[in-house]
Amino acid sequence: MKKKLLALVAVLTLVATSVFGLTACSGSKDSKSVIVVGYTEAAPMNFTNSEGKLVGFDTELAEKVFTNLGYKVVFKEIDWNNKYTDVNTGNIDCIWNGFTANSSDTDGVQRKDKVDFSYCYMDNRQAVVVKKGSGLENATDFAAFAQKRGAFENGSAGADFFEEFKNAGAIGNGTKYQIDALKDLKAGGCEFAVVDKLLAAEKCGKGDLNDLVIVEGLLEKSPAEKYAVGFKKGSNLTAKVNAELEKLLTDAEKVEDSTIGKLATKYGLLASLVTSYADQK
Repeated sequence: MKKKLLALVAVLTLVATSVFGLTACSGSKDSKSVIVVGYTEAAPMNFTNSEGKLVGFDTELAEKVFTNLGYKVVFKEIDWNNKYTDVNTGNIDCIWNGFTANSSDTDGVQRKDKVDFSYCYMDNRQAVVVKKGSGLENATDFAAFAQKRGAFENGSAGADFFEEFKNAGAIGNGTKYQIDALKDLKAGGCEFAVVDKLLAAEKCGKGDLNDLVIVEGLLEKSPAEKYAVGFKKGSNLTAKVNAELEKLLTDAEKVEDSTIGKLATKYGLLASLVTSYADQK
């Protein structure tokens, strides 16, 4: 009886060990933590291509960084106006979507006081876009837009810059996305749009928006902007992402040959790329 009992225990132990081992192995396939990246459609940073795939500089850089760090990446489209709520409540883990770090919101609070930012990796400005033949193409001051209706994305740096036009007598029309501001202009719902320069350069003069142009005389009126990734205050992801960004910027002798440099070249953004993070440490 004793021998039979010992044999039974041995068999049960073997079965338990086998099951445990299978479970452990099965679990290891999906052992990577998931990172949820918040974004809005804004070419060339994050946009859906003709094949229905989400691509863009920010999209592909986020995938590269988090994959290298051992995470599985999921992208979640958000309402830009709710970005702080989304990241602070855990609906998303970060905001990686042409997020201007060196500015305040319309409430006067600096963005850096609301979220933690990664290294700034790209330069930008706000661009004023009008229709060809509107008589506004050569404007050099805000007064030219008095009594004109303008569109901008709610909660964006464009909304902040629009205050200058509002002070000169312009009428505002907030939209959910930047591309909606350009579409509103195209459809005649407004007479000018304020959007990221990088987006304007990507879209204006092409396809359905071939009759839209950037007002070059106002580009220098817009404050210089720096794009960075936004995280919840105190997040341990900030330092990890900074370290990986630095690796991907310095993994070749020349910036243009680095992983980030090649990606910037792919989307025509090399001239806007921040080439060193030394002064941000």
